[in-house]
Parts: sequence; C-alpha cells; structure tokens
Amino acid sequence: MEREQKVMLSRILVGGVLLGLSYVPSFAADWRIGAMLCVAAYLTVGADIVYRAVRNLLRGDFLDENFLMSVATVGAFAIGEYPEAVAVMLFFQAGEWFQERAVARSRASIAALMDIRPDYAHWEEGGALLRVAPDRVPKGGIIVVKPGEKIPLDGVVVSGASLLDTSALTGESLPREVAEGDGVTSGAMNMTGALRIRTSGTYGESTVSRILDLVEHAETGKAPTEKFITRFARYYTPVVVLAAVLLAVVPPLVAGGDWLVWLNRALVFLVISCPCALVVSIPLTFFSGIGGASRRGILVKGSNYLEVLARVDTVVFDKTGTLTRGNFSVTAVHPEMIPAEELVELVALAESDSAHPVAVSIREAYRRPVARERVSALADFAGEGIFARVDGREVYAGNEKLMRRAGVEAKPCEKTGTLVHLAVDGEYMGHIVVSDSLKAQSAGAIADLRRAGVGRTVMLTGDRPEVAEEVARALGIDEWHAGLLPADKVACVEALRTGGGAGRLAFVGDGINDAPVLKLADVGIAMGAAGSDAAIEAADVVLMDDNPQKVAEAIRMARRTRRIVMQNIVFAIGVKFLMLLAGAFGVADMWEAVFADVGVTVLAVLNAFRAMQTGR
Repeated sequence: MEREQKVMLSRILVGGVLLGLSYVPSFAADWRIGAMLCVAAYLTVGADIVYRAVRNLLRGDFLDENFLMSVATVGAFAIGEYPEAVAVMLFFQAGEWFQERAVARSRASIAALMDIRPDYAHWEEGGALLRVAPDRVPKGGIIVVKPGEKIPLDGVVVSGASLLDTSALTGESLPREVAEGDGVTSGAMNMTGALRIRTSGTYGESTVSRILDLVEHAETGKAPTEKFITRFARYYTPVVVLAAVLLAVVPPLVAGGDWLVWLNRALVFLVISCPCALVVSIPLTFFSGIGGASRRGILVKGSNYLEVLARVDTVVFDKTGTLTRGNFSVTAVHPEMIPAEELVELVALAESDSAHPVAVSIREAYRRPVARERVSALADFAGEGIFARVDGREVYAGNEKLMRRAGVEAKPCEKTGTLVHLAVDGEYMGHIVVSDSLKAQSAGAIADLRRAGVGRTVMLTGDRPEVAEEVARALGIDEWHAGLLPADKVACVEALRTGGGAGRLAFVGDGINDAPVLKLADVGIAMGAAGSDAAIEAADVVLMDDNPQKVAEAIRMARRTRRIVMQNIVFAIGVKFLMLLAGAFGVADMWEAVFADVGVTVLAVLNAFRAMQTGR
C-alpha cells in the first residue's frame, strides 16, 4: 500500500509539472505543444481512471466515479478546455491520494493497537525448552514466558511472579500483578519476571485468537446506513448521468442556446455529482468507530451492531459474574457460644472434602491447612449440608433443614446470602454468611448508563429474590427478576423487547446459560475475560476486561459514531445539491466543481476519523 501511494504521488507531481509547463510562454505560444503537454499530463495522472472506466464499461458496471471523471475530462478535451481537463483529473487524484493515505494510516493505527498476535511460544517438552509456533502447544502443556515477551496462550501460572501489561486487551494502562495460581490471558505482555504457565486450551481457543478473529471479521456485517448509501449510489449515479445528458441537449433544442455552453455545464455537473464523499466516508466512519472501541477493550463484531448499540434504550444485566464477582466469599461470621475463629474452623473441617463453592470459600476464610485427620464419619445430606465427627464431637454444618435434623433451632440473620449454620453436640453455635460480592465498577456502570441517556436498567438472576432485591437496591437498578432458569430469562427479555418503546434492548452476560438471551437481544454484550466461550460466540459485543462500566462507554462511542455518520451524510448531500444547482445554472465552473468534489470528500474523511477518538 505504501509503494502504491508513492507511485501515485509521483504521477501527480509529474502531471502537475507538465501542466505547469503548458503555461510557460515559449510553449504556450504554440497551441500544439501546449496540447501535447496537457495530453501527456492527463495520461500521466488519469490513465488508470480511464482504464478502470473502460474496464467497468465492458463489464456492464460503469456508473461510478471513474466513469463520471472520464466522461467529464474527455468531454473537456473535446471542447478544447485542455488545462481544465488535466486540472480536474489532477485535483481528483490528489484528493484520492490524501484519502488513501488517511485510510492507510487509520488501518495501520488499528493494526498497531491490535498487535497482540504472539510470534512464538517457549514450550517445555521432554526436559527441553522448544521455541515453536503457538498453535503447536497442546492443552495442558507448560510454556515459559520471559520478561518482554507476549503470553501466547491462556493458562494458569505454575511458578513465578510478574507484572503484566494488558493495555492491548483492555485499554487499561495499570499493570496487573500475577503469581502462582493466577490465570493469565494470551496477548498480555510480560513485564518483570519469568513465568511458567500451564495452558488451559489450544491457541485456537485462546483469547488472542478470538480477538483477532473478531477484529478481522468486524466489517462483515454492514450497518443499515451503509446499506442505504450503497443503494443510494446505485440509483444516484444513473440519475445524475441522465440529468447531465438532458442538461446538455434540452436547453439548446428548446431555447436555442449555445451547444458548447450547455455541454460545458453538463460536464461540470458530472464532476460535481461524484458521490465519493458518501461512498468513502460512511464505511470509514464505522471502521474508525470499531477501531476506537477496540482501543478501549470493546470489541464490536460489525458496524451493524455499532448502529444498533447507538439506539439502545434498555440495558438488561445478568447478575452473577456480570455485576458481581461470581466468587463466593465469607462476608459475616455470627458466633453464639464459641469464638468466631473456632466457628469457622469447625465448619472448614466439616466441609474438608466438599467441592461446593460455599465450602471452598469457608476453607479459604480459615486461612490454614485443614487437618483432615481430625475428621471422621462424614455424611452428606443432599440439599441440607454435612455431618461430621470432628475431634470426637458431632458437628452439623448446613441450612435450617439440617439444623432441624440435628434437633436445634437456627437463629435468623438480617444479612442476605447463603447461611451455613453450625450445631455441635446438639448445641447451636452460630452461622456463617457466604455471598457473592459486587464488582467495584457495578454502581458506576448503572450511573454511567443513566448519564448516557439509557432509560431503563433491568437485572435478571437465578438467585433468591431477597439477594436480587439487595443487589438492585445497592446499584440503583430500575427493575429485577429473580429465581430464573435460562428459559425464564429468554421469556423476560422477549417481554421487555415487546413492551419497550422505540429504543433497542442490550443484554449483558457471561455464562453458558446467557447464550440464548445474548442471541435474542437486539445487541448482546459478553464479558470476554471470565465469560464462557458460548457467551462470547453468541454476543455481538465483547468487553475484554469484564468491566460493566464499558457498557455505557460502548453506547457513547456508538452514538458518537452515528452522529458523525449523519453529519457526513447531511454535509455531503447538502453541498452536492447546492453545487449541482450552481453548475446547472453556470455559476460554478470546472475548477470550482473539482474543489467541491475533492474538498467535500477530504473534509468528510477527516471528520470520519473523529470516530476513532475515545472522548465523549
């Protein structure tokens, strides 16, 4: 692309020099020399345009800007306006050069921002460290990532500690600390220490592979506005060609005007009519909007989704993993007859063999190794809890049903969450509250959506009503629905869509059970870091750092992009219409026509690049 731009610039400069020579008095004195210089300049600058026009004419697809420019300039030669013909082509090509250069820089900028593809992986194989392509490393393999290298595959740190630069993935500049046991994402840059990582999947399943695939295919879905412009150009071009023919023929026949005057006006009319500004700037604006969003860790799968996102009026959130962390932790300990530390210790011992998330969170809160030799005679009561003999004492740890089985009365608790009651030798010892904590950004996410003009926020969850109510109240969510199965979520979203206003509905989720709803919503938004593959596949927009505040940011950027698109449409059509009238009535000449065409295109392209900015 860079070589083509250099060649094009050289042709423009040579053409400009030849045109300038035609004005030198010694050459201009002989019209034949002047004409030869103009022809040479024209062929130097515009031969490719004429070639494309002829080629498209033979294919039957000729009503484009190449055809319009060729007809206008060849016509100018026919009426003896040699310098004007060259100038038209010269300025047109100069505008094309600036446009191509701007587009190339835009694409290069986006490509640099998304330069996260790893070139290699250091794979431990048979006691040796092999440098191989990332797609050769199997799932469960051990890789070594040195400081300054990209992490090639998703995985878990086996040994080592370091800081990771995740800005290419999430748009966040703050490095992330990782150590043994932490999950890491491909595409992040290792900054300080060497890491040994056990891969959690193949390269094709990795985050970096999914991102690159999303960006690569981001333009496959055209926005309705883009489709409109395509249809508009298809009908617009033949209409203006017919109008130009009528302008050249009708006035001389009807009013007896000068044929050359009206032919010149028709040619000017054709030059002005080129729809370059619309055809180029609208797709470029959407491309810039998608690129700007990717800089912030927001991956949009197509410009059609960007346009729908701009019209979102209702945002529906899944709760667990989206607004909350999705990790259970001990949030309160309420002892009755023993110290809080002993209460946690006894429950941790009783739950020593359980893989349930609640049991795991209690063992983590214990913060010491669990001495399983102190535990005997374990019994699991499904849906109730655990019985164990700990240090010879009978221990029951579970819900109220298990307490009744143990013959004790469980004390109520004002806090919401999962309650694990403890009874020891027939005595009630208190309870532990285990709950899922809110993400730090969740309250800000809801506030940001209100400031962005979103009319309604809704939360759907399979959790208990009291938990859902507390979360909704804490975050300021307008409406919530609890105790939902996946099919119930689908029914809720269908009801919200049919009962809404003129706006569109976005659903934000992360789990496998959210995939049907993500597909059903007008625009589905998935959490890309912790989200399931099914959710990411079903979604239209992916948030790479699982930050719910990015939802409002995505909506703002989509609306900004759509505003710029509408500005370009109104500006381009408005100027074209005024200049077409000026050309038809002889107010604008060929030079003004060129400036109108090239100038409008360049301004529209420059305006399109504003969509890449991340500001409001």
